[in-house]
Amino acid sequence: MTAKENTFFCIDMKTFYASVECAERGLNPFETNLVVADLTRGTNALCLAISPKMKAQGIRNRCRLSEIPSSIKYIVAPPRMALYQKYTAKIYGLYLKYFDHADIHTYSVDESFIDVTGYLNTYNKTPKELAKFIMDLIMEKMWIPSTVGIGTNLYLAKIALDITAKHSKDHIGYLNEELYRETLWDHKPITDFWQIAKGTAQRLEKRGILTMRDLAHYPEEPLYKLFGINAELLIDHAWGRESCRMCDIKNYKPKSKSVSFSQILPRDYAYEEAKTVMIEMAYNGCRELMKRKVITRKVWVGIGYSRDR
Repeated sequence: MTAKENTFFCIDMKTFYASVECAERGLNPFETNLVVADLTRGTNALCLAISPKMKAQGIRNRCRLSEIPSSIKYIVAPPRMALYQKYTAKIYGLYLKYFDHADIHTYSVDESFIDVTGYLNTYNKTPKELAKFIMDLIMEKMWIPSTVGIGTNLYLAKIALDITAKHSKDHIGYLNEELYRETLWDHKPITDFWQIAKGTAQRLEKRGILTMRDLAHYPEEPLYKLFGINAELLIDHAWGRESCRMCDIKNYKPKSKSVSFSQILPRDYAYEEAKTVMIEMAYNGCRELMKRKVITRKVWVGIGYSRDR
């Protein structure tokens, strides 16, 4: 890494809801079988989160209680969204002890970006040493395990978190543009990459684009006809480029004062599953309104159905 390169962290709390519930009970999430689910919905209740130990046993996240093998004994914790928000606020408070708020962007309840470019010399640490320091701090103070992606831009930090860090023993991933192209250009599925949803992947596949290498070398004009201005983002990301900086996020002023969230589901969801997603999106909306210190008179919900329905 050269002195001229920027350095960004993307920090994620591992199985956040389940880890919080373990922390509240004084339990190690890597040694405890725990699921977050509403038992009042019966054995078919959807698990909002499962502990890392259960993941290690092959249990998939967002499973139903009935899908967990009877041979596995586990604790069921009812969801407590207000508690999880408090933990998020406390973790943000830890960040503020070492970084200015202008260099921190809260991406979701359990994930944040930090521009650490100007702090490496201040704390006399390499990017990995600083990441390890923050991870240890969160574990020491909050008992929450975390994963960190390190990148020379915001996009690469996110990809380092989502793809690279998962295969690292220290739960830290690092990418610059060169390393990204060397190691992930042929990675499949392409939906593992940030902001490439299933629908986008299907449209790309029809044109023979299955990897980021394919996308990077595909003629640009057809992509602009297909995706409009969004093609620019896809092309930049295919090469590992990202022009957005932390100051751009902080200075962004939306034309509309509305708060909106959207989510494309990976498959057809049953009623209870879709209801859980709607509740989570509602909590996110309330959190955003509180952050902006505003209220609303109107709430609108739109639902689209798959072609098979």
